[in-house]
Amino acid sequence: MDLNALSPYIRVALDNVIVPTWKVKERDLFDYELLYIKEGEVIITVLDQVYNGQPGDIFLFKPRQRHSIAVKGSIPLRQPHIHFDLFYRPDSPEVKVSFKPIEEMSPQEHAWFREDDCSVPPFDLPNHFRLRNPLVFEKLLLDLIREFNMGLPFSQASVKGLFIQLWIFLLREHHWNQNSHIHSNWEQLTKVKQFLNHHFNEEVNVDKLAEMANLSNNHFIRLFKKAFGSSPIKYHQMVRIEKAKEMIQFTSIPLTEIAEEVGFQSIHAFSRAFKQLEGVPPSFYRSQKQ
Repeated sequence: MDLNALSPYIRVALDNVIVPTWKVKERDLFDYELLYIKEGEVIITVLDQVYNGQPGDIFLFKPRQRHSIAVKGSIPLRQPHIHFDLFYRPDSPEVKVSFKPIEEMSPQEHAWFREDDCSVPPFDLPNHFRLRNPLVFEKLLLDLIREFNMGLPFSQASVKGLFIQLWIFLLREHHWNQNSHIHSNWEQLTKVKQFLNHHFNEEVNVDKLAEMANLSNNHFIRLFKKAFGSSPIKYHQMVRIEKAKEMIQFTSIPLTEIAEEVGFQSIHAFSRAFKQLEGVPPSFYRSQKQ
């Protein structure tokens, strides 16, 4: 799935206060619902899994996932929530919020079901979240709801932007929850990454980088690759080649000098590394120069 294609459509955005004894009977949604518990408690069942929702909890209901909601106790439930499509479709404005199980739906309603893109990578999100800092999420959600309901000019575009901020925050928090070992070493890892960005013209070795991160060599390599998608040495190589591409395209410096500038000891080593990463020799980029 290409995240660049993300184009959300917000169908409903409400900050409701619900009285005790209120409930939503079992239903299947056409779209997604993101529900935040700000005040009160709630019992939520999703696909036979029962959750006791408390303030700060977030629930994500996905298309075709049968669920029910019931207020717990005597305190009113405040539940800011939104219904949305992750990807705009021509029928997005026509689709309604479902309050029925799938067996009671018409053929037209069956055609409204969205694909469940949130249960597979790159999202792969659970139904229930407990965040380390729910107040950041709460502010983003309430800002979105406020903007949606004010109806100002260009509000639909503004709401899309706010949703993307909210969505990325949720994805990152889930990523940190799943990779707490990376999060706890994030400062050291980014320190090493910045060092590599600024020392593209120097040779580096794992021993020095691991020492900088105050980690063992093997543990450092594993964490760096998990955090940034490549080993530290390969990342450094990519930084050097990106800098070389910039110099090739936007200056007239000879390739032999560029090779030296980005830390290669010979034009042959430079050309070999360049072609390995880019699939073409450095002379190709020089020939593309306008």
